[in-house]
Amino acid sequence: MTKSITFVGLDVHKNSIAVALADAGRNAEVRNYGIIGGTLDDVDRLIKKLSASGKELHFVYEAGPCGYDIFRSLTAKGFDCAVCSPAHVPKSPADRIKTDRRDAMMLARLHRAGELTYVFVPRADDEAMRDLTRSREDGIKAQRVARQQLGAMLLRLGYKYPGKNWSKAHFKWLADQKMPTEEQQVVFQEYINAINETTARVERLTKHIEALVPKWRMSPVVMALHALRGVSLIVASTMIAELGDLTRFEHPKKLMAFLGLVPSEHSSGDKKQRGKITKTGNGHARRVLVEAAQTYSHQARVTSRLLKRQEGLTKEVIDIAWECQTRLCARFRKLMAKGKNRNTVVTAIARELAAFMWDIANKTPIAA
Repeated sequence: MTKSITFVGLDVHKNSIAVALADAGRNAEVRNYGIIGGTLDDVDRLIKKLSASGKELHFVYEAGPCGYDIFRSLTAKGFDCAVCSPAHVPKSPADRIKTDRRDAMMLARLHRAGELTYVFVPRADDEAMRDLTRSREDGIKAQRVARQQLGAMLLRLGYKYPGKNWSKAHFKWLADQKMPTEEQQVVFQEYINAINETTARVERLTKHIEALVPKWRMSPVVMALHALRGVSLIVASTMIAELGDLTRFEHPKKLMAFLGLVPSEHSSGDKKQRGKITKTGNGHARRVLVEAAQTYSHQARVTSRLLKRQEGLTKEVIDIAWECQTRLCARFRKLMAKGKNRNTVVTAIARELAAFMWDIANKTPIAA
């Protein structure tokens, strides 16, 4: 005999979780259960009480800053649990009342109706690598801010370096500069120290990524993507850490759409209007992909560095990498010759580069 199902909506916060229950059946009542604590022990006590009824429990909650601990705890115990996308939860524009109780009841009702959009939950080891690549990205941002602050100060005081900024010659020039007052000299030196500290931080994190990627289960795919022009180890590891297994996308177009690289559209009747890219989905992966696409502005060729990166890879992957390079380099020049904006061209190249990455991922087996 099939067990009846109860759908459990959880509105998760740092110190509390609002719980709502919806029994299977279109007209079944959605009822508020109450507020419990925000720890996994509180969730375990909730499970014991709800399981006493003998019904099959299907949990759902929104993705958020509290992470996936609840999902992993529930699935490890054999329960059905899903994490939905907050941006895709259907909401009425006329609904102006928002409470934790209402949110939990809404999640339970929509989960029962199958009207929620669910997110991909990474494995714990994949999430750990994602934290590492994002930490490096944070270091890059801090380095950029420190450089901007120093540059703004020097420009305000009339110090202008004629060459390329942040080169060895530039740092040597900075070391020879003396500020007008003692107070400004202190500020100047603090900015220099901040730049040195953030640069060292980025270098440390880069070395950690290079050392830990070979131990990662997704290492075969990362190294295969590394064969593509412009796709450094950092770009490849960031893409896989952010997106997980690329083969989960049925078609490369779905990967492009997930990355937000497809044009937006507002068409009605005979009128068709396309706009800028949607920029939905994962912004971290989209950023590194666009950076990688910049390299296809040059002529297609296999450099000694690229040859070294392709050592040990299958001929099938190397052939895809060469096909990618010849196509995208030619397309870059063709679009630029038509007078297209460079940023538009780079975005188009990044979109196609994602498709080649999907193809390589499908040709590269990974450990379970």
